[in-house]
Amino acid sequence: MAGLLQALVGASEKAAHIARLCRREEPLFQLLVAEKTGADRNRRFLQDFKTLADVLIQEVIKHDLGKEFPELQGHIHGEESNEFRNGQGESRGERRSRGPPQAGGRGAVAEAGVLAGETVAVRVCATPGDTAALLLSVLEPERAAAELLAAAVHQDVALGDAELANVALSIPTQDLAIWIDPIDSTNEYIGGREDVAPVDGIAPAGLCSALVLIGAYDRRTGCPVLGVINEPFFRRDPLTHRWQGRYHWGVAYGDTRLCSLSPPPLRPTPCVVLSRAERGAVRAALGPLCGDRLRFAAGAGYKMLCVILGLADAYVLSEGSTFAWDACAPHAILRALGGGTVALAGALRARQAGDTGPPPELVYNCLAEGAVGAERWANRGGLVAYVHPQHLEAVLAAL
Repeated sequence: MAGLLQALVGASEKAAHIARLCRREEPLFQLLVAEKTGADRNRRFLQDFKTLADVLIQEVIKHDLGKEFPELQGHIHGEESNEFRNGQGESRGERRSRGPPQAGGRGAVAEAGVLAGETVAVRVCATPGDTAALLLSVLEPERAAAELLAAAVHQDVALGDAELANVALSIPTQDLAIWIDPIDSTNEYIGGREDVAPVDGIAPAGLCSALVLIGAYDRRTGCPVLGVINEPFFRRDPLTHRWQGRYHWGVAYGDTRLCSLSPPPLRPTPCVVLSRAERGAVRAALGPLCGDRLRFAAGAGYKMLCVILGLADAYVLSEGSTFAWDACAPHAILRALGGGTVALAGALRARQAGDTGPPPELVYNCLAEGAVGAERWANRGGLVAYVHPQHLEAVLAAL
């Protein structure tokens, strides 16, 4: 398990490097911002470079973890399909979860000579040259972009984290499965805003809310046991002006609770962070509890991170608009800190029925009944993320 934790952190660091690379290197940045050019955008595949960045990061994580831990292959799941139509093809890689049927960690031979309009499966190949050739079959004629991405895919990551290296854990990896959100808050990543002023430390929007999320859960129970959150755009280096990132991790398995962070202090008046699309009735119900301490932010992962860091005391979402890949990693870290993430609708039903026991937590191994596509993995009925149980109970009482 200790080796898996280090591998997840290493995979998140490589993913963060690719995310930064796409914004820093001109051949890649021009493809990234092509999304914002409306009717003038290239009608080939460039219009979907943001999806390619998502998918490539996902496939890198799946490849690296599957190679080191073969017992996880077939149990590494991501948000994105890895299939694209190249050249003059109309369709883009579909943003939909493949869930458990999708295996991770398989290499591939570069698909040389792929015809326009044919489907290309984006994978990590045996060599940087093969990976570049495969990416070029999607990005043609952008050879420089394909080669930059391929070099990053095959680059080794050295962590140099003494605290992480000293973690000793015991849990069989064959009992686990993985959820990946390669770039949470993709729209903020593409928009790239750096001028959004934080409110009490919480950024309402902007590049800082784009995160890499990797969570491990127990295959049998669905309970999250290990999580890594990587912030690729934490701050700019004052000398080089290049982006620097940071990561956080947590383990909650059996009686073991380990985290790279300490639990935030308990505040008498909770701060609750919401989506700007949250219903007026929910805002009104929480108003008397929070006073002027309602905050708003983009990205489910970022709002959960705000709770983890103690910038907010709870994240409330009344709709089923988040998914397993959004919540698994931060949920594991919240559990490591003594908190959790409950299913809001189920928790409210239990309280209304007079049940004073622990509310139902989200699990990550169950399909939503009757749903199709990505909705199979939706967190139906909303959620509440928290660290201190007192804040959870106050929020449930208010709602």
